[in-house]
Amino acid sequence: MSKKVLVLYYSQTGQLTEIVTSFVVPFAEAGVSVEVVRAKPKNDFAFPWTSERFFDAMPETVLAVPAPMEKIELKEAKYDLVVFAYQPWYLSLSIPANSILATDEVKEILKDTPVVTLIGARNMWLSSQEKLKKILREAGANLVGNIALVDRNQNSISAITILHWMMNGKKDKYLGIFPKPGISDEDISNSKVFGKTVLEFLQKENFDGLQEQLVSQNAVDIKADYMIIEKLAPRLFLIWANFISKRKNRAAWLVVYKYYLLFALFIIAPIVLTVNAILFRPFSGKSIREKKLYYQGLK
Repeated sequence: MSKKVLVLYYSQTGQLTEIVTSFVVPFAEAGVSVEVVRAKPKNDFAFPWTSERFFDAMPETVLAVPAPMEKIELKEAKYDLVVFAYQPWYLSLSIPANSILATDEVKEILKDTPVVTLIGARNMWLSSQEKLKKILREAGANLVGNIALVDRNQNSISAITILHWMMNGKKDKYLGIFPKPGISDEDISNSKVFGKTVLEFLQKENFDGLQEQLVSQNAVDIKADYMIIEKLAPRLFLIWANFISKRKNRAAWLVVYKYYLLFALFIIAPIVLTVNAILFRPFSGKSIREKKLYYQGLK
């Protein structure tokens, strides 16, 4: 009997659609029944963003407030594997991703089912994946694999190019000198390699060792600098989210937050990383290796 695979995701820019499309190629070639469902919020997020809408999404994203979703129609009552593809926003699950997981029909499908997570991120996804692990655990799902595709450009550079893309809708070279924003076409195409690996374990009906195999294929690349930022930034985001969500003059405080975020991204973060590289990293080799192994795994 053919295996049944559900791929569930939301895409605003179309990038995650490209990743999913490439990832499922080996399944289709093997004759596996693949159901790809692109879920949508009832009040969808327009693309390109406006600056106001982009920053207005922060409090509900960080506080994990679900939004009403269009009904998610599924053909099967049970699947042999669920692939949940998502994008992080503000170091948390995006509002659509979190909202998908909050629906009753998805919770029912996830129960006692193997799940592979497929991430499309600018560069930081560790915090969002930790939150997702908890959601999957509470749903009774069995996380068997994780793949994280990221923009490989330097942090400040990718921040500039991604803002250009998000606000203008153009995935091109900003000013003709910056690299293209987002995940590279090569990495998107290469996601079919990870799909083939997941398929092999699905066909064996045993996912033991899958994540180790994916890690050996560089499906999960962890950078020490980003671990430092993701250790500090989520707490600050949470403080801002709680504060702004309770303000009557929300729009004004979001403007303040906008400039705080830009200052933190382009001024504070480089200083923190430089100090860490000089004073702490030379003595933290073992700790860094242990943390990398943790985030590459599924615990």
